[in-house]
Amino acid sequence: MVRMDAPVSEAFLRGMPKVELHLHIEGTLEPESMFVLAERNRIRLPWPDVEALRAAYAFSDLQSFLDVYYRGADVLRTAEDFYELAWAWCRRAAADHTRHAEVFFDPQTHTGRGIALAAVIDGLEAAFHRAERELGLHVAMIPCFVRHLDEAAALATLEAARPWWDRFVAFGLDSAELGNPPEKFAAAFAAVRAAGLRVVAHAGEEGPPAYILGALDRLGAVRIDHGVRCLEDEAVVARLVREQIPLTVCPLSNVRLRVFHRIEDHNLCELVARGLCVTINSDDPAYFGGYLGDNYVAVARAFNLGRPAMVRLAHNAISAAFVDDAYRASLRAELDAYVGS
Repeated sequence: MVRMDAPVSEAFLRGMPKVELHLHIEGTLEPESMFVLAERNRIRLPWPDVEALRAAYAFSDLQSFLDVYYRGADVLRTAEDFYELAWAWCRRAAADHTRHAEVFFDPQTHTGRGIALAAVIDGLEAAFHRAERELGLHVAMIPCFVRHLDEAAALATLEAARPWWDRFVAFGLDSAELGNPPEKFAAAFAAVRAAGLRVVAHAGEEGPPAYILGALDRLGAVRIDHGVRCLEDEAVVARLVREQIPLTVCPLSNVRLRVFHRIEDHNLCELVARGLCVTINSDDPAYFGGYLGDNYVAVARAFNLGRPAMVRLAHNAISAAFVDDAYRASLRAELDAYVGS
């Protein structure tokens, strides 16, 4: 990636048509909304107010975030709750000029609390359909298995989701990475592939590069979520470059979870320079202080990048999206028209 003396303007980055491939819808729950839903559903939160909750966002690692994240998700109880959560994010995404997004959700986080899977999906779909009609934002869904539970629970979730298989573009794997290698879910993802669905997996964020290989070889992943630790293993880098496996990198998330101490320490530029297919994403933006446009701006500022470098990252996301050729071409044409305007 070429560094430029004069970075691209913030206005250009925010107005640029974008694709997002790594966004957890539960991670878009803003503190104010969390308290509104808690009151509606008569749930007592462990924080007295919004300010105290925001103060709890001083995360030391992935697990410290997950402890707060799962507590916050507990306020989501009804289809209306999920609709409001998703619609709030859709409006933010549209304001960020996001045109296409592939959004994660965690069925087990909710069914484990006794919430019907239909309520989760019905609420999300209602918001996403409205977003396409009113905002020009197309959203595809990717349910994820949570890796701190066992494979039997993942297989049960896959079967429970059978009525909606045709609504999903992939199944994913997320949650606590350390101590939960991809191989733990080999049978579950074999069943996913047998159902004709793609596989994506979080790997190489806190876990070692071997987890990336496990996701590719044992799960059949065609896209790696995060993957920033790949540079610790030259063989892994060579494999990712050779096969052009996309990485859905989340710069501000990586800093807030202490994968890197500062945005300037992030290895994104080295990943690109080594020939990897890198995309920019926001992960859990309500917790990490930045939605998609904020991540683009942060990267451009940290590394003094100009238009060509940032547009290349935007094109990478279009290349990595699970869309048909005609839609991909339309996304590219819109981006190219914007750049040339």
